[in-house]
Amino acid sequence: MKFTLSWLKEHLETDASLDEIVETLTRVGLEVEDVASPADRLKPFTIARVVDARQHPNADRLKVLTVDAGNGEAPLQIVCGAPNARAGLVGVLARPGDYVPGIDVTLSVGKIRDVESFGMMCSERELELSDSHDGIIDLGPDAPVGASYAQWAGLDDPVIEIGLTPNRPDCTGVAGIARDLAAVGLGKLKENRPAQIAGEGPCPVTVRLEFGDTPPLCPAFALRLVRGVRNGPSPDWMQKRLKAIGLRPINALVDITNYVTFDRGRPLHVFDAAKVKGDLVVRRGREGEELLALDGRTYKVDETICVISDENGLESLAGIMGGELSGCTEETTDVLIESALWDDTNIARTGRKLGISTDARYRFERGVDPAFCVPGVELATGLVMDMCGGTPSEISVAGKVPETDRSIDFPFSEVKRLTGLSVSDAEIKGVLTRLGFWVTGSGGTVKVAPPSWRPDVHGKADLVEEVVRIVGLDKVVSTPLPRLESVSGRVLTPGQTRRSQARRALAVRGMKEAVTWSFISRAQAEAFGGGTRLLELANPISADMSDMRPSLVPGLAAAAQRNADRGYADVALFEVGQVFADDTPQGQSMVAAGVRRGTAGMTGSDRHWSGNAPQVDVFDARADAEAALAAIGAPVDKLMVFAEAPSWLHPGRSGELRLGPKTVLARFGELHPRVARALDLDGRLAVFEVYLDAVPQPKAKAGRSKGAFEASDLMPVRRDFAFVVDEAVTADRLIKAARGADKALIVDVTLFDVYRGAGVAEGAKSMAIDVTLQPRQRTLTEEEIDAVGARIRAAVEKATGGTLRG
Repeated sequence: MKFTLSWLKEHLETDASLDEIVETLTRVGLEVEDVASPADRLKPFTIARVVDARQHPNADRLKVLTVDAGNGEAPLQIVCGAPNARAGLVGVLARPGDYVPGIDVTLSVGKIRDVESFGMMCSERELELSDSHDGIIDLGPDAPVGASYAQWAGLDDPVIEIGLTPNRPDCTGVAGIARDLAAVGLGKLKENRPAQIAGEGPCPVTVRLEFGDTPPLCPAFALRLVRGVRNGPSPDWMQKRLKAIGLRPINALVDITNYVTFDRGRPLHVFDAAKVKGDLVVRRGREGEELLALDGRTYKVDETICVISDENGLESLAGIMGGELSGCTEETTDVLIESALWDDTNIARTGRKLGISTDARYRFERGVDPAFCVPGVELATGLVMDMCGGTPSEISVAGKVPETDRSIDFPFSEVKRLTGLSVSDAEIKGVLTRLGFWVTGSGGTVKVAPPSWRPDVHGKADLVEEVVRIVGLDKVVSTPLPRLESVSGRVLTPGQTRRSQARRALAVRGMKEAVTWSFISRAQAEAFGGGTRLLELANPISADMSDMRPSLVPGLAAAAQRNADRGYADVALFEVGQVFADDTPQGQSMVAAGVRRGTAGMTGSDRHWSGNAPQVDVFDARADAEAALAAIGAPVDKLMVFAEAPSWLHPGRSGELRLGPKTVLARFGELHPRVARALDLDGRLAVFEVYLDAVPQPKAKAGRSKGAFEASDLMPVRRDFAFVVDEAVTADRLIKAARGADKALIVDVTLFDVYRGAGVAEGAKSMAIDVTLQPRQRTLTEEEIDAVGARIRAAVEKATGGTLRG
């Protein structure tokens, strides 16, 4: 939001300096982003008179001017090509060394067609005052030769730019900014209420609001016809103000609407009445309709966009931009002045959809003062009559201006409670009253009614904010937080800690972390047990991302394939993220998953001088899963291995890690070839999933320190056992049975051989284990060792039905 200092003083009677105003604006929440003055860039330019103008000897279109700069020095010779250059003209002089902003040139003494030129006489475009370049500036004979042009022309008026937050629509006009400054005591607010202008007869053009059964997008629409206007350039004072804030003057009628927009925060629009056919209809757009707007672009509309139409078709994008065909020109004699209220949300959506950013949209999407709807027409009418003449009609209002009456029960004690400031009741009342709030009641609690221009004030806290920003946020005492005596507790939740531990454990094993999409294609979802209607996206960003993922494996497998397609076949990726079983909170779970492809095993990948690395297999996936479980505190030594696995894993090369017969903590194995083909994957993929939420929380420990390390001074004892068992017996089952035979002495059991063939019955196999015994107090005797061996044989026989191989 930009405005000039003189413009501000049209609404604020004050003797405050520019620095005081700038400091106060920022203090009350209207942060000043920039203060500039056109005089700064026009400071070198002075007023000069052309004493003589003669034809250039070597060019028909150039003249050689003799210019008096008014500084008592000899006249300057200047070569000029302006058609209006003549003796006696008083204009603006730029000398060698001066920077001319409109042409981005620093002047120097030069020769033009063999004639030296010691400066230039400037046009308005060269000084960035307008786009006019028909000739040099003609100031008239009364302009003081030698004086500063910027000061004489009144261009030294500072331009203040403030950054507005979206909750302050009242300050999108200079009058609202002046109100805040008056409330803080920097001056007295000038009322400047628009005078009511009596109209002659009803407005011949009626307005209909036609929204049918859909929500109305225009609560009220005020319209007035002014006949017999003489459109032309707006007055200099208005043009200067519009130019100062970056607007280009067009003609008086258009400039008036722009002026009122910035002066009062009330956007208006003017139609050339002769170009409007029939009545105006405010409605929703229809598919196929188009509007050639004032910016020269054609916009397509639909039923979500509010438009103004007549019998000719569309005339305006409501609240955003008017149409080119009904715009006012120099030939306009009858004008329709529109002041309407629009649905702020719809204006914002329309602006984003069409990619239009205008001053009107900026204000309507924040919310304009509804009570100024009709007064806005009165203000514009007065300006039109002053500048263009004309006879106004009565004002026609379609719809109804909404009531904004609302009251808030406000205890004065809230100011102290929320801010710590001690402000007297009388001062609180005074601040709110100066801001336009209506305050009534006595005692510690009063009723406060916000004004119509403050749609952002809804409760007690909003009123406290108003009081504090006017009284001064700098008066709020800075109070440090009390120092806590106790040591702060744990910051991370158990779930966050587990996710971090799982990431670290898998990264240590040489895997790279990946982040994949939470949604996958329907085919991928169905292949991994998902694809239900509950997890289908209502508005997917693409056909390949239509369902929430039931597993992390599809995304990781696809990422591994993309790497392989680009020459990186041996990759190991992992991800920690959520998977979805249904659309309830209980259906979401946290999983750590990984994929190894090709030869990307724990010991490295690809070729090596000692031999090629082996392909990854089910045992790599199991090792990764067990490492992740161990890292998050799962009781790995108590886990049971089951051969059952979901259908997307290879049968016979997959399994599950369970705590007990039902609690599944992880799944691992090689990806099923059928699933790989369906997902267009090639090569062997070893995958795993660890269900972090399924791991029970560890029991609380007395302290965080680890137990003492126990190392025995006695030599361990190793014994080998070979058992003949049924083909269906798994190694894990055998090892657990042997380990449980004597938990005090047996510290390790390892399978080192599996044999099938001569000496072993068909349907059976021989499994050899290495058992390590570690005595703690004394050396074991042969009898004690044999006793442990007997317990091992008995435990294995009971668990597996196996017998010791002879």
